[in-house]
Amino acid sequence: MELTGMISCCIDYTRILSTKDNVKKEENYIPGKVKNGEVKFYKLKRLAPPIVAALLALSPISSPQVSSAQILEIQRGATLFQQSCIGCHDAGGNVIQPGATLFTKDLQRNGVDTEEAIYRVTYYGKGRMPGFGKECKPRGQCTFGARLEDQDIKVLAQFVKSQADQVESL
Repeated sequence: MELTGMISCCIDYTRILSTKDNVKKEENYIPGKVKNGEVKFYKLKRLAPPIVAALLALSPISSPQVSSAQILEIQRGATLFQQSCIGCHDAGGNVIQPGATLFTKDLQRNGVDTEEAIYRVTYYGKGRMPGFGKECKPRGQCTFGARLEDQDIKVLAQFVKSQADQVESL
């Protein structure tokens, strides 16, 4: 899913442009209101972040047409990750088993570098990771918490894969 990377790219780019260091260097002024024959100027630094964000959002080069359904899928994946995975996989790492992170190199080394493989591990569990699927067996391998629907696990696998691909491309 390239969409997640593009959204993060734009957010990060906008944040970079609006940092105090960059703004302090910009002391350009643009003409504003005319009052009593005197032109008041506004500092460009106040308008730069919203203008850049709008240009990036509307630019056909930086982002293809994105449907609201795609945005909702990404948000749903992020929410599911927050609810079910963040306890062990905060920031893509692994607090229980350091060699089983969600970064591409570890996913490849562990043979779970496709959405299907991530789905299987999430559904049935593997090693110390519990399974979250409705039909997960044996019972000791499965989470004691809430189980996820098949579609939710699919969305979660897509989200994890897209995040791993995004980090690798940086």
